[in-house]
Amino acid sequence: MMKKMYKTKKLWTTSLSTILLAKPKTQTLILPSLPSISGLKHHYLSTSPQPQFSFSASNLRNHLFNSFHSQSSHEKCWNCGAVAETPPFLFCHSCRCVQPLDHSLDYFQIFGLEKKYEIEDDANLEGMYKQWQKKLHPDLVHSKSQKERAYAAEQSERVIDAYHTLKDPLSRAIYIMKLEGVHVDQEETISEPELLAEIMEIRESVEEAPDSNSLNQIRSQIEEKLKHWSNSFANAFRSQKFEESIDAIRRMTYYDRVIEEIVKRL
Repeated sequence: MMKKMYKTKKLWTTSLSTILLAKPKTQTLILPSLPSISGLKHHYLSTSPQPQFSFSASNLRNHLFNSFHSQSSHEKCWNCGAVAETPPFLFCHSCRCVQPLDHSLDYFQIFGLEKKYEIEDDANLEGMYKQWQKKLHPDLVHSKSQKERAYAAEQSERVIDAYHTLKDPLSRAIYIMKLEGVHVDQEETISEPELLAEIMEIRESVEEAPDSNSLNQIRSQIEEKLKHWSNSFANAFRSQKFEESIDAIRRMTYYDRVIEEIVKRL
């Protein structure tokens, strides 16, 4: 009888060990390190649905991956095997070969900027952009291998996209929200009567403008409004008030489109 009980206990212990070994080590995602996102998600789950936010497991996973991967990874040169010293790893410090894209680096890291909405030194962004473009110019890599020329073309395209994204206040606002895992729908219809009336009035003024001087005056006024809402976004984003941030982006989008319309008429 004792022998049978011992055998049963042994089988039960073995089965339990198998189950524990088969269980994935990581089962939960702990969010205290991201209070802004978790707080915002809680807010939106407790109120009526809003289409302009998009939270998903993939968004959070990508956000966490991008936050830590670039700090912990040690990329190696495909040509000589040297390990990257500092990001961004566009060129090997040892053999000077152009490297493949590193998608763990965001646009701010490419230009050595702090990840925040305000860019205090536009000249520094411009200077870094020109430096990267000069180093990636086709004339400098035309004698390289086909593989390296392809890498140079990809790097150049990404640097251009990064530059234009960060240079423009509206696209920079949308991009930095994306880095926080918040999707902004620019096509979201505004139902605020006062804003709609203002936009209609501005468009009428643009259509009725008799000359380029009048259009430029309207453009200056709209640019001031765009600057005002850009500052409003900066304040809201700094405080992690994403609802207010998205409201500012929607207004910036409308004013930006009016400016585009004016430019076409000039």
